[in-house]
Amino acid sequence: MKELLRTLVSLPGPCGFEQPVIRYLYERLKDVADECTVNGLGDLIVVKKGACPGPVLAVSAHTDEVGFIVKKILDNGLIRFEKIGGHDDRILLAQRVLVNSANGQHPGVIGTISAHMQKFDNTSLVRGHRELYIDVGADDAAEVAAMGIRVGDCITWDSPMVDAGSHRVYGHAYDDRCGCAILANALETVDFSQVHGTVIGIFSTQEEVGLRGAHAAATHLHPDVALAVDATVVADTPESISEHTLKLGAGAGIKVMDASLVAAKSVWQFMENVAKEEAIPYQLEIFMGIGTDAGALHMGIGGVPSGVISIPSRYAHSCVELIDLEDFENAGRLLNAFILHMRDKEQFAFLQ
Repeated sequence: MKELLRTLVSLPGPCGFEQPVIRYLYERLKDVADECTVNGLGDLIVVKKGACPGPVLAVSAHTDEVGFIVKKILDNGLIRFEKIGGHDDRILLAQRVLVNSANGQHPGVIGTISAHMQKFDNTSLVRGHRELYIDVGADDAAEVAAMGIRVGDCITWDSPMVDAGSHRVYGHAYDDRCGCAILANALETVDFSQVHGTVIGIFSTQEEVGLRGAHAAATHLHPDVALAVDATVVADTPESISEHTLKLGAGAGIKVMDASLVAAKSVWQFMENVAKEEAIPYQLEIFMGIGTDAGALHMGIGGVPSGVISIPSRYAHSCVELIDLEDFENAGRLLNAFILHMRDKEQFAFLQ
């Protein structure tokens, strides 16, 4: 799955601009699916039917990443931008970006003052993103226009996947191209002749701006149980706010609760039992600073028992997100095992 992940993070896809990611996944999965469609909001819906009767499982992974958008081109060629999704203004300065225009990708940098000038500045000041600008090396607005850059173009981090240590990688958009890789791999590799039921894979859009794609999917799908597969945030670094609960390298996360979801007890305990039976390292997750597509799916038609498989990460929503590939692989193993162990929708009923 590592090379699939490398491909996915190389594709630009902030909220509303997921077309390259959706197109790649559609072309990859259309021939292995029983059904493969794209709805009006851009969600890719991939259906695979098992050979045996059983529940309908919806699994969602969001294709969008946090990014930026060209808001204004100044006369001197610098670019004002707006944020798409959640960013921390403290980490924006001097970061490399790519402006994605109709003429291709153009490298740029979020400008900052020289270190030589800091004695004339208020060093305690954190400038908001609307005070910042992107420099693509142009002399003036006409040169920017000649590059094909215009208002409304999306902007992504310029940070490819880089190996770190023996089994970790850093880069951008692991939230949630990790989940996309895991879901695509399950649809491709699980032996559906052994599956009881149907799997509906949802590669959703616009999760980072309010779970919008998952909301759209939930209005017409009728699953018996639902999962999101998404990156989460560890708490194992020295900052005073770290709780030292979820850890990098300690296994896949099994969600119990977050800001968008109180996971169905039947679902997360089923996952825990599967993980134990298959000797898959896991850790239970309670973190109120995050939400996932399961927050939308569980409120689908009639209410849907839902849970989340999490991929632990450090430095989320930055250009240097860090994951452990063993956690990533174990999250994939857990999804595959969940699919193969399900038998009947009553396994996930509120009253067992």
